[in-house]
Amino acid sequence: MSALLIHGGRPWSDGAFLPGDAVLVVDGRIAAVGERAALAARDDAAGAEAIDAAGGLVHPSFADAHVHAAMAGIEALGLDLSGAHGATACLAAVAAYAATHDGPWIVGGGWHMSDYAGGAPTAEALDAVTGDVPAFLVNADHHGAWVNTAALRAAGISAATPDPADGRLERDGDGNPTGTLHEGAMALVERHLPSVTPDAARAGLAAAARTMLGLGVTAWQEAILGEYGGHSDASPAYRALIAEGALAARVSGALWVPRDLMLEAVPDLVAAFARRRAANAAAGFDTSTAKIMVDGVAENLTAAMHEPYLAPGCDCGAGGSGSGERGIAYFSVEVLRAVSAALAAEGFALHFHAIGDRAVTDALDAVEAVPAPDRNRRRHHVAHVQVVDPADVPRFAALGVTVNAQALWARNAPQMTELTAPILGERRSGWQYPFGSFLRAGAALAMGSDWPVSTPDPWQAIHTAVTRREPGSEAPPLNPGEALTLAEALRAYTAGSHRLLGLEGSGVLEVGARADLCVASRDPFSGRSEDIARTRTAVTVLGGEVVVRG
Repeated sequence: MSALLIHGGRPWSDGAFLPGDAVLVVDGRIAAVGERAALAARDDAAGAEAIDAAGGLVHPSFADAHVHAAMAGIEALGLDLSGAHGATACLAAVAAYAATHDGPWIVGGGWHMSDYAGGAPTAEALDAVTGDVPAFLVNADHHGAWVNTAALRAAGISAATPDPADGRLERDGDGNPTGTLHEGAMALVERHLPSVTPDAARAGLAAAARTMLGLGVTAWQEAILGEYGGHSDASPAYRALIAEGALAARVSGALWVPRDLMLEAVPDLVAAFARRRAANAAAGFDTSTAKIMVDGVAENLTAAMHEPYLAPGCDCGAGGSGSGERGIAYFSVEVLRAVSAALAAEGFALHFHAIGDRAVTDALDAVEAVPAPDRNRRRHHVAHVQVVDPADVPRFAALGVTVNAQALWARNAPQMTELTAPILGERRSGWQYPFGSFLRAGAALAMGSDWPVSTPDPWQAIHTAVTRREPGSEAPPLNPGEALTLAEALRAYTAGSHRLLGLEGSGVLEVGARADLCVASRDPFSGRSEDIARTRTAVTVLGGEVVVRG
């Protein structure tokens, strides 16, 4: 029998504090919560390892409901531009990498659109630091890429190259590509990139898992298993680490539905997904979820909107009569509903990416069109939910669809104030990230990071969910009426996400529950909301075993 006695803390679970200051864990399960003296006197506490929480919060571990851990790990081991702020710093980082890199391509990512005019850096600027070595650099949101002239040449891209149906090339006045590729246009270059080796894929995933566990995240869903953004299917890396006993976390994955899917190909896709699910399950990897990307992102005009985007600086009213662009809906309504119904009938949960208000409507309509017996078999969810028509807010609860929120985005950062808000207009800007409205309407709420798009640190996201500001920012809060309480946000990232991922018996500190829990460095409930992001994970416990001790 193995036991842990965590004492001197403030136990919290599922939205409320629990009586006492201690938690007893026996053989991987929560045995009791209460006062230290009473718990220590129990027979099953004999020989228990004592952990002093030092006044910190003791809470269920985090579960990340939407993350690209494999992608993040690989990128972190290569040219990572996420910490380079400003065009000068970014180019300096690329130059330093290029000076020591001898591969056939320079591949990396993480640059910030708001650092460049119109969110579109040029090949000419990149040429100055890369020379004739082709370069492919995805941006922070992974919905666009910056390439140099050598990469355009290698891919055969010229003024005569048409925009793909699911993306576009930035061009000059003469139609010449200028170096930024949006959405599906990335694939024109991606197919020429060198493949990531299996060893590199495993190393990247292992590094990402260590990062996640260090932040108190013991479970997650890999949000894309397929070919996307220059990355291949990470299923082999997951299976390999599981087989080696090198992946302690509780993981699942979402099989990627290609955006060029045609109606007649739906039966074959579902059959292929069923085979992949079975093969992964045999290796201990749950891939009983399908990922459907309904649209793009607002900042590059590819999020699907009911009304047109506004031309920046125009005075055309909230109804929109600016550029005429309504974004991109990657699937026709017919295909979206058909593939959703077929996947649900095969027992798959549906994990939608939806940023624009039309995309949210289309995703909900697709779920509503699924016959009730199939619809109710699994927990379907819509991730991102950036712009949501108020009429759609109550539909989540009515249809049993979970809100999968990336709360760190709900803030007035430069990408919001300089690129997104001007093209949405005041009315639609006020519809962004309506987390409070979702809860008031009875929707289930889970949270995920979308790392490497943003940090995997749950406390950073929780901070923003509560304050509607980026940690450390003095910018005005974004739609403060949609703020969550600390208890609501923490519940979403613990019990809410565990439940969404089908991890019954975890995500709570209840007797008999699996002992996946954390000791925080402080009690964020006892301080100011502005200090929530100061909280760190001091101890991570997974299945009753201490896996991280800060």
